[in-house]
Order: sequence, then structure tokens, then C-alpha cells
Amino acid sequence: MAGLLAGCATTLPPPREVIPPAARRGIELLTERWREFKDLRTLADVEIQRGRDRQQMRAVVLARAPASVRFEALSPMGQPLLIATIHDGRLTAYDATRNEAFVGDATPQVTARVLGLPFEPDDLVAVLAGRAIPPADVRTAQWLPADDSGPSLELAGPVNRRRIWLDPDTGVVRQFELIGGRTDARVKYQRDAAGVMSGFNLTAMMAYVTASVRYQNATFGAVIDPSLFTFEPPQDAKIQAIK
Repeated sequence: MAGLLAGCATTLPPPREVIPPAARRGIELLTERWREFKDLRTLADVEIQRGRDRQQMRAVVLARAPASVRFEALSPMGQPLLIATIHDGRLTAYDATRNEAFVGDATPQVTARVLGLPFEPDDLVAVLAGRAIPPADVRTAQWLPADDSGPSLELAGPVNRRRIWLDPDTGVVRQFELIGGRTDARVKYQRDAAGVMSGFNLTAMMAYVTASVRYQNATFGAVIDPSLFTFEPPQDAKIQAIK
């Protein structure tokens, strides 16, 4: 599979500013919505375009707060061709077609190469869950005027800027843009008539990746066994480091 399915410049953090009450309420809503999420189990139809390489597959996706993921790309017969897990900041990916495993830190660059999704582990879980996480250290925050996607909250942290389109009353996220640090990406969430997450579209500028993910039979709060988020490759597998 190409890319397993296929030095950033240092800048000073923005100066800290007083956060207006309306923006603080938006941050609280995002945090509340994130804390509501426990885990997700779903089948997914995945389409990834990376440069000229296009791939389509069906996959099993598991996600567990705060930062654990399991992804299995399936053959037409339903057998796993690729198993990738993220847990405790580490990624393990096993390509069953070659009996090769790749292990390394779960950086945005690594998750982009393996899954086509260039995010830190907690942001990746939030994307899969249809959420958006505020930076741990919010330096500036402001509501921006509504555009075609509605009102948005712009949050600047020490290493990146996040623009989050959300319902200011419920905290439901429509769209999420992450710029700076090691990621430039925009995610547009798909929801059914009841507002339940049903997939997303991704554009990742720096990684030259676009992706479409559509869920089938998604279960939120599935109480997933934590052991599923770790994976030991077969003893005879060739193991390589990935960066």
C-alpha cells in the first residue's frame, strides 16, 4: 500500500490577551462537548487522495478518549489488510500483505503517512468524534462574523491557531480548521438530520491530502476494551521505525 495506505520553523507564541466572556463561553461549550465523548466504534467508507494517488477502502474505526485509535483497512472479504493503533503517543502499523510493521511516535506527519489524517492523537480522536478541542493554553480568543458555514470561534494557542465553526448555543461543531505547528488542515463534519456525526471531509494542505470518511452503523459510548488500542505484530514480521 502506498504510504501504508498509499523541520518546522520556530515561532514565538502570540501574546496573551484577556478573553472576552462570549469567547470564554464558546471555549467552555467545546470543552463540555469533548468531555461528553467516551468512545466510538464504526465501519467507515474511506476515500483518500494524496497527490495523484487515490485509494478507496472499507475500514473498522475505533476511537477512545483522550487519544487512542485503532484502524483496520479491510479486504473485500472482510479480512484486515492494515492494522494501525495509536496509544500513549505511539503508533504501530502492520501491513498484513507484506508482513511488515512500522512503529514510531504518533506525530501529525506519521499519522498522515499511515492514515492520511495529519493530527496529534487527541486532535485525531476529536475529529473522529465530531468534536474540536481548544488549545490547552489559549492565548487569544474571539468570535468571527458568520460566513456561509455560520459563526466561528478563533483560538490561538502557543503553537497553532484553530478556527472552529460551532453552534453558539449547543457547542455542536460544523467545521474545524487547524493552522500552524505541524498541521494545516480543514475538516467539515457530516451529520444526519438529528445532528449525529456520520463522517467528515478533510483537506490537509501541507500533506497534499484530501479525504472523505463516511460512517456506517456508528456506535458512540460502545464501552470498547482498552486492550484493543495496543497491537503486537507477529514475531516473524519485519519491523521498521517510522518518522
